[in-house]
Amino acid sequence: MSIEKAYDIWAHQYDTNKNRTRDLDKRSTIETLSNYNFENVLELGCGTGKNTVWLLSKAKQVVGLDFSREMLNKAKEKISDKRVVFKKTDLNESWGVDNNFADLITCSLTLEHIDDLNPIFKKANQKLTKNGVLFISELHPFKQYTGSKAQYETDKGTKELEVFVHHISDYVGSAKSNGFKLLEINEWFDNHSEKEIPRLISFVFRKI
Repeated sequence: MSIEKAYDIWAHQYDTNKNRTRDLDKRSTIETLSNYNFENVLELGCGTGKNTVWLLSKAKQVVGLDFSREMLNKAKEKISDKRVVFKKTDLNESWGVDNNFADLITCSLTLEHIDDLNPIFKKANQKLTKNGVLFISELHPFKQYTGSKAQYETDKGTKELEVFVHHISDYVGSAKSNGFKLLEINEWFDNHSEKEIPRLISFVFRKI
């Protein structure tokens, strides 16, 4: 089963099932980006719009991209604000967004499904304005080393999705190679328990 098809199936329970990764990602997004000002947002892997509502509370407009039609349908059911546009898009192909459009690009729980990070960072640089910010929140590679990956429950058992492991140096190296400067890096733990392996890692990069 393709990743796209898997997310189409997952969409119908994504917002309601128990999902610590989803919930922690929302917290990392809000706590990090509350410290930044932005107006025009490009949201990569917007899914069901779990972070879109909050982004709209600060932004003038949001363009949300996702390759799952069913995920986007759920987002459209929840959000009818005219300031947001949702587009079905494969991030490995053209994003269909003007260059220099966004002063903020967010990418949450998406890059584990992308094999090569460099084209993503290259296109992000093109779509950002000068000094624009790229925020990334992903499953921590330490968590991936233990076998953790995107998954959901079905009546036939647990469905695990195909993922790629990206080391911390992969993110930082791809960013540097494509015209970004690292501003922040943070690790996010379940229940603030820093004695365990962090669940998520987040980065804030600035276009230079």
